Amino acid sequence: MSESIHGHQVMQLMLEQGGSFTSASLEELMKTTFGADSKYHTCRQKEMNAQELIVFLAERGKFVEAKQGFTTCKSKICSHK
Repeated sequence: MSESIHGHQVMQLMLEQGGSFTSASLEELMKTTFGADSKYHTCRQKEMNAQELIVFLAERGKFVEAKQGFTTCKSKICSHK
């Protein structure tokens, strides 16, 4: 069983990759980077799959609209673990 990945790590990965994402392209990047069976968590929720985390982050305003989907910015990443 793999270790749970924090949503902050996914947002940091988005910043490192640059560019914009769709839900599908971000999910693919997450699976490639962290593994297809990885579980994700945030400060408020645990045991999410990749798509559930993407929805969770979007609902909380962690993404910024872009021409070709969405991205994020450093100020959207909270500083606590």
